Amino acid sequence: MKSSQKRLTMLLLAAALISLFSASCRNTVRGAGRDVENAGDHIEKATR
Repeated sequence: MKSSQKRLTMLLLAAALISLFSASCRNTVRGAGRDVENAGDHIEKATR
């Protein structure tokens, strides 16, 4: 395999991995935000 093909393959692999990790982190942060919001709602209800 030529070195330019190896570079392109590695670049595409790296981009795919970065995309995968970014997508999973975004979902985790969104889920954590929902959990915090739900906890706040329960605290508000408890203080009424």
